[in-house]
Amino acid sequence: MSIDWSTVFTWHQLANVIDVLVVWFCIYKLILMVRGTKAVQLLRGIVIILVIKIISEYVGLQTIAWIMDRVIQWGVLATIIIFQPELRRGLEHLGRGSLFGKAKRETNQTVKMIDGLDKAVQYMAKRRIGALISIEKETRLDEYIATGIPLDADISGELLINIFIPNTPLHDGAVLIKQNKIAAAAGYLPLSENPFISKELGTRHRAAIGLSEVSDALTIIVSEETGEVSIAQNSELMRDLTHENFVKVLEQQLVTPDSKKKPNMIQEFISGITRRDSK
Repeated sequence: MSIDWSTVFTWHQLANVIDVLVVWFCIYKLILMVRGTKAVQLLRGIVIILVIKIISEYVGLQTIAWIMDRVIQWGVLATIIIFQPELRRGLEHLGRGSLFGKAKRETNQTVKMIDGLDKAVQYMAKRRIGALISIEKETRLDEYIATGIPLDADISGELLINIFIPNTPLHDGAVLIKQNKIAAAAGYLPLSENPFISKELGTRHRAAIGLSEVSDALTIIVSEETGEVSIAQNSELMRDLTHENFVKVLEQQLVTPDSKKKPNMIQEFISGITRRDSK
């Protein structure tokens, strides 16, 4: 007995499947777009309002349901205003044709950035020039970039050195790197309030640790007092890095595509320091 597949899968059913897949794909892209921004908290607020609306109608709380209706009615306009940066960014991606395909990381630019960072850091460490450099990863640093002087400049060792030369207008504060470019200089970072931080660490180290507590950014610190090179990430501080270890951490954190291996490098380094000190 043969099966008439035309009666099993009709065009209407196929259209419904495609419709659901497209909607879920758009929702997935929207989640990726707002991930790492304050828009996530706003979305949670919207979900809570919708839940209250549904429960109030089900239970029969008419006053609360009426208030939620007004909130939702005006919330559409408020959402457009609040999410304006994200909406603009999404339209820009759509105009570039990249909404449905994440652009591949330009590895050569990342390698060039690492070379520039290495050149600048080694130069400043030898001369004990204090420096603070934060590199954006998944969590956006727009609110901290806004506190600095916008540059939007290509990364080079010479430019980074020039920024941190003492008594220049941009040397006091942090350089923030976004998408392989210097987004801003003289930016302000949140200071850590962790009481267990060593008293010998200054403001630069506390700012670097503070940023690592609220984001996944990688922050490089050059001590003005000792010339010691450190890296802060994920609430951990890797101190007194050798040239080899410094470059190794940057390469594994910024170039290695397998993000699952990244935190292990930090733990391995900290474990290595502990073993070295115990000998």
